[in-house]
Amino acid sequence: MADMTGLPVAGDGMEGGGVGGKPKKKKTMKSLYLTFFETAPDGKSRACTLCGKSYCLTTATGNLGKHLNNRHPGYDQLADQLQGDPTQSTIASMFARNKKPHPPMRARPQAQPQQPQVQVQVQAQAQPKVLRAQPKPKPAVDVDYVNWLLLRWLISSSFPPSALEDSTFANSCRYLNPSVRLWPKEKAQEITLQVFKSMKEDVKASLQRVRSRLSIALDFWTSYEQIVYLSVKCQWIDESWVSQKVLLDVCQIRYQCTGAEVLRVLLSVLREFNIDLKILACTHNNSQHAIHACHELRRELESRKLPFCYIPCAARMLEIIIEDGLKHVKSVLYKTRAFILETNSSQEMMEDFKHWAEVYQEGSWKLPFDHSITWNGNYNMLDVVKKFEDIFGPRDWVLSAEEKSVVNSLHSYLEPFYKTTTNLCACKLPTVGLVFFFMDHVFELINICHNSSHQKLFENIAKDMSKTALDFTSQAYNIYTFTAAILDPRIKGELIPDALNSPSNLEDARDHFVRDYSSIFQAAGNGYNIQDSADDGGAFSFAEEIIRKRRRVSMSAAADELTQYLAEPPAPISTDALEWWRGHSSRYPRLSLMARDFLAIQGTSLDPEELFTSKGDSIHKQQYCLPLSSMQATMCIKSWMQSGYQFNFQSTIIDFERLIESATAHDAVDGPVSS
Repeated sequence: MADMTGLPVAGDGMEGGGVGGKPKKKKTMKSLYLTFFETAPDGKSRACTLCGKSYCLTTATGNLGKHLNNRHPGYDQLADQLQGDPTQSTIASMFARNKKPHPPMRARPQAQPQQPQVQVQVQAQAQPKVLRAQPKPKPAVDVDYVNWLLLRWLISSSFPPSALEDSTFANSCRYLNPSVRLWPKEKAQEITLQVFKSMKEDVKASLQRVRSRLSIALDFWTSYEQIVYLSVKCQWIDESWVSQKVLLDVCQIRYQCTGAEVLRVLLSVLREFNIDLKILACTHNNSQHAIHACHELRRELESRKLPFCYIPCAARMLEIIIEDGLKHVKSVLYKTRAFILETNSSQEMMEDFKHWAEVYQEGSWKLPFDHSITWNGNYNMLDVVKKFEDIFGPRDWVLSAEEKSVVNSLHSYLEPFYKTTTNLCACKLPTVGLVFFFMDHVFELINICHNSSHQKLFENIAKDMSKTALDFTSQAYNIYTFTAAILDPRIKGELIPDALNSPSNLEDARDHFVRDYSSIFQAAGNGYNIQDSADDGGAFSFAEEIIRKRRRVSMSAAADELTQYLAEPPAPISTDALEWWRGHSSRYPRLSLMARDFLAIQGTSLDPEELFTSKGDSIHKQQYCLPLSSMQATMCIKSWMQSGYQFNFQSTIIDFERLIESATAHDAVDGPVSS
C-alpha cells in the first residue's frame, strides 16, 4: 500500500494533514517534536538529533515541527520505530502525509511476513548511538518522488508498469543515483488501478453537474493480443459556451464481437456514469456492429419518449472515399514511396531539395519527407514527385513517362480532397454543419470528370467514390443533423446540402423546438435552466390556467426566435460558432438552449488528425501495444489528465509541479547522515 505522508497536495501546504475523513488529533509536542531535539549543556539552545540544526530554547515548538516537516519528512514514522526499537532509525519518504491507514488493495496470506511499503526505506546502522550533526548535510534523492514521477511518465507515454522492470532502464536509474529502488510492477499496477478508480469518480461527479444534453462517440481497435476494445467519449457544451470532451471508458469486447455485445457494453458504461437518459446523439465508426448497437439504443430511448439519433463518422467515410481513389494507382504509390525513402536517406539529394524548395518557395515541404501510409503522407509524396521534374529537370528515375502523367493528373484531381482534410484537421470544433459543408463539396468534386487523357481511370475512381458518398448521405442526413446544421450560425439554411435542406425538415425542426424548448426559461444571472412544470393537485387549477396562457405567448415568441435567426445571413465561415452564440444567447434565450444541445453532436468519432496525418501513428501504436492489464487504466488516466482532471490517488490530489519543486528545493531533500 502506498504511504502518502508528505505528499504535495493541491491547495494544501506541506504541513497539511490527510485528505478526506475526520480530522486527526494532533500529537502532543512533547511526545513528537521534542523527541528529535536535545537540549544543549548550556541550557540555552536545542539541537536537532537528525541534522544538528540549533534553535534557541525559547523557539516555539510549532517552528520545530516545521523544521521536521521541511527537512525530515516522515519523522513521525521514525519516532514510532525508535519507540519500538531504539537501535533502529528509518528515513521516511516524502509520501507519508496521510496518517489514516487505507485498506489493502488485495488480500495477502497471513503466513507471509509483512509486505514492505511502496516507498523505499533506508535503514541506518544498528548501533545504539545518536546521529551526529553534520555541518552541511549531503543532498539525497527521495526515491518515492522518483517512483511517482516515473508512474506519471509511464501513463503519459502509454507504457505498462512492466517497463519499470526493464534491466537497461533500471540500471540507468541506478547509475544516476545508486539509492534509487524502483517499484515492482505489481505495486505500480496496484497504484495505477487506485488512481483510475479515484479519477473515475471525479469524472462521474463532473457529468452530474452538466445541465445540457450529451453526445457520445464510439471507436474500436484491436491490440496485439487480438482483443477488441471499445472507447466511449462524451462531449457537451457547458454554460460558458466552451466545448467539453471526456473519455468515459475503454472496455473489452468479447471474442464474438456482435451488435448485441456492443450494445451491452455501451449501456453498461452509460448507466455507470448515470447519463443513459441524457444522450442525444451517437457518432459511430461506420462498422455494422456499431450501427446495430446504435439502432437498438435508439429503439430503447424512443420507447421512453426521448430523442436520439446516430450518424457515421464523416472523417472515416472521407478516408474510405479517398482510398477508393488511391487503390487504382497502388503500383505508382509504391514506386513513389521507394523514391521518397531513397531521397530521405541521401544527404546530397536532401540538400538539393532544401535549396530548390527555398528558391521555389515550397513552404509545404517538410524535410525529411513524410512517407507514411496516411492520406497526407500519400498526397505529399505525389506533390514531391509532380514537382520533382520541374525543379531538377529531366533525369532517369523510377517512374515511366506514362506513370508520371498519371501522377500529375491524380495530383490535380486529389488536391481539393487534400485541402478539405487539411481544413477539417484545423477545425477547433468540427460541428455537424461544418462537416456536412465540406463533405458536400467533396461530393460535388466526385461528380465532376476531369478532362484528361486518363478519363477512363477517373471515371472508375469517381464511380467507386460516388457509391461510398451515397452510403454516407443515406445514414447521416436526418432531422437531427438538419437541426444541428441550421443552428451553426455559419451554415444556417444557405450552406446546408441540398439533399438535406427541405421544407419538411424545417417544419419538423420548428415543431421540435416549440415542443421541447419553448417553455424553458433561463434564470437571470446564474446561467442555469429551469423547466416550467405544473404541480399536481386540483387546488392549483387556477394557477395552471394562468401558466398555460403564458406558455402560449411563450411558444409564439419562441417561434419568432427561430424565424428571426434564420432570416439573418450566416456569419463568416471563419467565425467561432460557440463564441457567436455566447454573444447572442441573450438575444435568442430559448434557441440558444437548443443550440447548446445540438452543436454538441460530433461530426467525427475521433480527431481527424488521427486519420489523415502521422499523428495517428503513435496513437495506434500505443493502442496496439498495451496489454489487457493496463489498457483501460492507462488510456483513461492519460485522457482524463489531458482533459484537465487532477491526478487523484485515494481522494488525495497529487500536485506534480509542487512535488518537483519540493524535490529540487535546497533543503527539501536533505537527509540525515549517520556515522
